[in-house]
Amino acid sequence: MPEESNLLSDLWPLAPSGTTDWLRELCGDGLTGYMPPPMPDAVWVLNAMYEHEDQNELTEVSYHEYRQARLARLADGSIKPDPLAGVDLEVGIATGGGLGRAEHPGRGWRRLRWAELARRTGDPVVPERLLPSYRCFPSARKNNSWPLGIRPPTEGSLDRETWNRLVAILTEHSPAGPGTACLAYYNPLMLGAADFENLHVQAGRLGDAEILYGNPEADFSPSNFWAEDHSWVLCTDYDLWGTKVAGPPALIEALLDDIEIEAVRLPWAR
Repeated sequence: MPEESNLLSDLWPLAPSGTTDWLRELCGDGLTGYMPPPMPDAVWVLNAMYEHEDQNELTEVSYHEYRQARLARLADGSIKPDPLAGVDLEVGIATGGGLGRAEHPGRGWRRLRWAELARRTGDPVVPERLLPSYRCFPSARKNNSWPLGIRPPTEGSLDRETWNRLVAILTEHSPAGPGTACLAYYNPLMLGAADFENLHVQAGRLGDAEILYGNPEADFSPSNFWAEDHSWVLCTDYDLWGTKVAGPPALIEALLDDIEIEAVRLPWAR
């Protein structure tokens, strides 16, 4: 929406691309996001997934089976194609999930914690030596496709609720609170940009960070978000289901103890 877009550009104007130089020196390549080391501590915040309250057949049918059945009904004329929606003729496995921003699906759905699904399936929350990604929870899927009753996390972006709560916790643990000067970097893959030299960085205040989630130029939360004084930094890699937060121990412990955010330590990915 134009008004929101104007407000975003007023609150978060573009910053010089050189503001990411310290991240490049610290982390190396940032094509999918600059992944920081502990500063001095670190934790992984997991993207939200959801489960429908009415399981029944939703537990038995996978996204792929549902799509194949729908295509078969379109082919034999049992149902008519929607000219506005088009027909999904994609080949391969429909896994469920997606790419980019996400939020609570609405009535009938509840938050499904990764730890709960791990207890149910016997899979680890995150397999050893791996990162939070589509490779997690193989036992929850049928032929690599999730059941219709679960909305798995999306790749490359925090969900709205987790982003807002994370901003609130960062505010509590930043000396300047909502007045903390921050920067947000969006990797070129998010913007469909071919220009890898002039990086998209915006500068603003932590107290105005919630509006970044609706950035009309990117369907993602920022790849990196950090305090100007480098006291903490976030990385949401384009290919992952989680965000690494590096910063002081008090911040990390607050994330691990929070009842809304789901965070885990990964000793092999500190």
